[in-house]
Amino acid sequence: MDISTVIGLVVCVAAVLGTILVSSDIGAFIDVASVLTVVFGMVGATFIKWPLETVLSIPTYFLKAIFFSPADPKSTIDEIGNLAETARRESIFALEKVPIDDPFLKKAMTLAADNRPPEVISAILQLEIDAMVERHKMGSDLFAGVAEDGPAFGMIGTLIGLVIMLGNLQDQSAIGPAMAIALLTTFYGSLIANIAGNPIKAKLAFRSKQEATKMSIIIAGTLGIVAGENP
Repeated sequence: MDISTVIGLVVCVAAVLGTILVSSDIGAFIDVASVLTVVFGMVGATFIKWPLETVLSIPTYFLKAIFFSPADPKSTIDEIGNLAETARRESIFALEKVPIDDPFLKKAMTLAADNRPPEVISAILQLEIDAMVERHKMGSDLFAGVAEDGPAFGMIGTLIGLVIMLGNLQDQSAIGPAMAIALLTTFYGSLIANIAGNPIKAKLAFRSKQEATKMSIIIAGTLGIVAGENP
């Protein structure tokens, strides 16, 4: 579990709620019309941008930002070193029988034990890295869209509120609710972008880069084992 994501979300929400509760009544910051404009507008835009199956995967990507086992390059290097020792002590064919938890490392060792040429091993494994990076990029792109659409529909709500207000200047009682829509939609849009959209996008991109680095280490180690280099 990535506790930093949870801590960040809690601290952000606490900062906003704390500021509101200290200085005002939270009811002043709740407006159904503003929520409808920003949330449903953002959801609608997301459906327009992406296929249905991609949109439905948003909760999965969000959970990946929280429940994620970080890549540990050092342990991977140590494990590859042990596998290299096994290959030198017994033979490269013995690697296929060694129990390996990491599926990518297991695949790399299987390819090595199958006596595949180094360029073939590298090409197959690199293709898998590229596919993973592209898959992860989709998740970060989804949240980048959320970060863009939230403030955009906040601005649309602000314009709606201003139009309502300017059209009812003679009615003093209508100015307050219209101004609330104008300001709160921008507020909601900024919250969505800066608490959910941009931070989750950055976390997914960072984790993807970590995983790709670990997998690249595995490729380098596998090619070293195939070449018979010193562990």
